[in-house]
Amino acid sequence: MTDRLKQLSEAGVAIWLDDISRERLAEGGSQTNLDYLRREKHVVGVTSNPTIFAAAVSTSDDYDLQLRDLAVRKVTVEEAMRMITTYDVRWACDVMRPAFDASGGQDGRVSIEVDPRLAHDTEATIAEAKQLWWLVNRENLFVKIPATREGLPAITATLAKGMSINVTLIFSLQRYGEVMDAWLSGLEQAAKNGHDLSKIQSVASFFVSRVDTEVDKRLGADSELAGKAAVANARLAYAAYQEVMASDRWSALKEQGANAQRPLWASTGTKNPAYSPTIYVDELVAPGVVNTMPEKTLNAVEQATTPIEADAITPKLSDARETMVALKEAGIDYDDVVAVLEREGVEKFSASWQEMLQTVQRALESHG
Repeated sequence: MTDRLKQLSEAGVAIWLDDISRERLAEGGSQTNLDYLRREKHVVGVTSNPTIFAAAVSTSDDYDLQLRDLAVRKVTVEEAMRMITTYDVRWACDVMRPAFDASGGQDGRVSIEVDPRLAHDTEATIAEAKQLWWLVNRENLFVKIPATREGLPAITATLAKGMSINVTLIFSLQRYGEVMDAWLSGLEQAAKNGHDLSKIQSVASFFVSRVDTEVDKRLGADSELAGKAAVANARLAYAAYQEVMASDRWSALKEQGANAQRPLWASTGTKNPAYSPTIYVDELVAPGVVNTMPEKTLNAVEQATTPIEADAITPKLSDARETMVALKEAGIDYDDVVAVLEREGVEKFSASWQEMLQTVQRALESHG
């Protein structure tokens, strides 16, 4: 069988796993084990979010011992959440350390998200990010900050402190431009603050499949434009990234040792069963990007038979622009689509966070 995951990696796509749990972190020969995926499946990073943690805690007894200790200490449910999630992420950072070392610090990264309920509070986001950075205490950590309007200054402020940041919940091209500006400003301030720019990493998580879900709902399933918006949107985001990489502002930072803020394709699991399960991977191959996949998508990519294109984005940028024009002519209000998706993204993660709080609260009470 052709090693498509290896081909994807050789094309310049960093393969990250969009999942974390203690069962996956535990040592053993299981093919779902994170260390196995790192060694055998070319996985070089991990992302987590409140939905993933809520599922892990609610479906596993691997957290019982820690929950019992936390209950004895009579900690608050908020503190228990922080201890549980940072424990898992610290462990995952250690598992992924070989990938971090092999890539010179670019990969081998594990992401932990700031409490999504703080998404519209700049100062609270900064404070929480600092706390998470200190608690995990691993140089291959990413702290995830949502790309809300209030999140933008928090991105700049945390990068300026020398932290590595995963900017999440990006849907619109305009907001992506603002994210890259916030990132550049953060690096410029970090340099003034005396930080070694070569030690600071960042990715910009551009959400993909949810765009098709929302646009298709407005178009109707029979439209010839169905299933085309998400890939076109992401391809134009990559074009925007290339423009910044060609700017004088970036060149000045690069000379000081700065690392590029790589585009990261998130939400790459296919929501519509009528579409290829690998569409948001195969159609978004390009040098210098990250694709974070749920395990189901990772397996689908591995088992598919079509060859991996070396660059599935740059030669198709004109098609992407034409698609966006056609969508507008079909009555799709792009600005409204991305505004709805950002709002719903924050709401969904906040709901998952609340669900996990309730799960942990019940567990603390049962062990108390």
